[in-house]
Amino acid sequence: MEFSSKLLEKAVQEVSQLPGIGKRTALRLVLHLLKQPKEQTVYLTQALQTMREDIKFCSQCHNISDTTLCEICANDSRDEGLLCVVEDIRDVMAIESTNQFKGKYHVLGGKISPIDGIGPGQLHIATLVDKIKTGVIREVIFALSSTIEGDTTNFFIYRQIKDLPVKTSTIARGISVGDELEYADEVTLGRSIVNRIPFENTMKSN
Repeated sequence: MEFSSKLLEKAVQEVSQLPGIGKRTALRLVLHLLKQPKEQTVYLTQALQTMREDIKFCSQCHNISDTTLCEICANDSRDEGLLCVVEDIRDVMAIESTNQFKGKYHVLGGKISPIDGIGPGQLHIATLVDKIKTGVIREVIFALSSTIEGDTTNFFIYRQIKDLPVKTSTIARGISVGDELEYADEVTLGRSIVNRIPFENTMKSN
């Protein structure tokens, strides 16, 4: 791809680093910005810079937040005895959109994946176990994607907490094996939360 401007080329190169955006899409986006009033680009740049500098992670659930404690954890009307374990912020947003879950969350920050060099120590598993040991949690819902990495992570956590007085369950397999939660439709995801099954049952079926 030939560029008539080095400034344009640099902008396209940076935008194309974003997931799912190739050089042609990046070029289309950059040219779109060039056609807009200069203020729009300034607002976009400021929003991204402010987000990057000021964004926080909830001290309790590790969710992305504007404050030390996210709105979900700070909401006293949520059931703190019901804890949903997810991979990242996108899964929290997906489940919240169903309006079927009124408990709280714990964001692991990924899944165990040896091939990618991600082990248990790089995830928020230790803080999850500590939270369960307080005795406040009565049920832990595993809501990780139905992949080998997701199942491995579920099983690893289960082994850490199986002797603690807490119920463990997993979302029903309305989500196809290999699918990510964020791509599931709201109805299917909502039903999988409501119709969750004991985690022990999934091990018997494997």
